[in-house]
Amino acid sequence: MKDKRNVHLKVQELCDCYATTDPLRGMSLLKNDTDKEEAALKWVALAVLHGLNDNAKKIVLERTEDGGVSVTAKYRKSNLPAPDSDMAANIIAAMKDILHTDGDKAEAGLALGVRDSNLDLHVMVERDGGRETVTLEFPR
Repeated sequence: MKDKRNVHLKVQELCDCYATTDPLRGMSLLKNDTDKEEAALKWVALAVLHGLNDNAKKIVLERTEDGGVSVTAKYRKSNLPAPDSDMAANIIAAMKDILHTDGDKAEAGLALGVRDSNLDLHVMVERDGGRETVTLEFPR
């Protein structure tokens, strides 16, 4: 990343920046973004906002060893706009950075300030063979 500020703070700022936009539309437009590391942080912020707006239980991003990427939301059986494989790798790296882990499995709470409210997410990052997963669980 060009801007080496705290990744957590950057995601929080992006949540504030995109709070009044359509998260799904924003997620689908990120494929055209040339700065994949910045786009990864934007994707995380937009996923959080989508989860908040649509009362999601959790959003799961999965990247396979061959570079395939899928994103699903728990509340219904539908796929969300998925980033490309490079951006997914950057999303996973950003979440590992936020959770302060280099290991194959990490789990922690993530507090985000979104506008005038606070949000506590449960975040899990896992690598199993060639499959990497980031899960954002939203509060009730």
